Amino acid sequence: MPELPEVETVMRGMQIALQGHKISDVILRRPDLRWQIPADFRDSVAGQTVTGFRRRGKYILMRLSNNLSVVLHLGMSGRIILDSPAAPALHEHVTFITADGRRCGFVDPRRFGMLDLVPTGQEEQYKFLASMGPEPLEPAFTGAVLQAAFKGRKSPIKTALLDQKVVSGLGNIYVCEALYRTGTHPQTAAGTLKPQETKRLVQAIKDVLNEAIAAGGSSLKDYVRPEGGLGYFQHAWRVYGRKGQPCPDCPGPPACAGVEQITQAGRSTFFCPLRQKIR
Repeated sequence: MPELPEVETVMRGMQIALQGHKISDVILRRPDLRWQIPADFRDSVAGQTVTGFRRRGKYILMRLSNNLSVVLHLGMSGRIILDSPAAPALHEHVTFITADGRRCGFVDPRRFGMLDLVPTGQEEQYKFLASMGPEPLEPAFTGAVLQAAFKGRKSPIKTALLDQKVVSGLGNIYVCEALYRTGTHPQTAAGTLKPQETKRLVQAIKDVLNEAIAAGGSSLKDYVRPEGGLGYFQHAWRVYGRKGQPCPDCPGPPACAGVEQITQAGRSTFFCPLRQKIR
């Protein structure tokens, strides 16, 4: 599933292409994605000007001149194609067409993505956004905030960071990479971190996310950037997907057998057993 840097990259691409432009038509080829697209979706969007964009967690909000926001989630395999051809791409379920002829297609082979509408002034109360934690790239996300969220938690820190109520938008790849940077073992109980440790972890999270956004995200399986190019942060992964390989700080065999992989809450976790020691 695309994570925060990939979603941010997609949103920025859509913003460049669509903001300030009038949507002249919306072509709905099938209404049944993960959930049913609202019956009035086309009538509510066509004829409106795109006034702005916002990302909340892994959701993209496209704001319209009628004070409605289109809520977009890419799901497992969804992607956006800008300047999509008149003949729709395979699995292009929805196409937005602007008055000056620009086309923005939503492609989703597995149909786990979603499109919905919400009044712009009620975005924070939207059913999938209301319980989200702070945005990790905003100044309000601090070590003290994370320390408070971790208080009393006995669950592994990797699992806690994937909880969208603790912090929004974090996913498997970037949690693994942030924990590596701070030398934190992924099975460490979240509530045992000291204030200076959560402060370092928050900075590592911000750093890895910003670096990934600058690289256009990580291209893994279905993800490509809206203009069709690949993200390349996967080439900078230090532990994720590197089972058996030495991390950048390790001497390699025989001192270290390389990055280890375990399963936590049904997801693969990668870590360096030398740099990230259990306590």
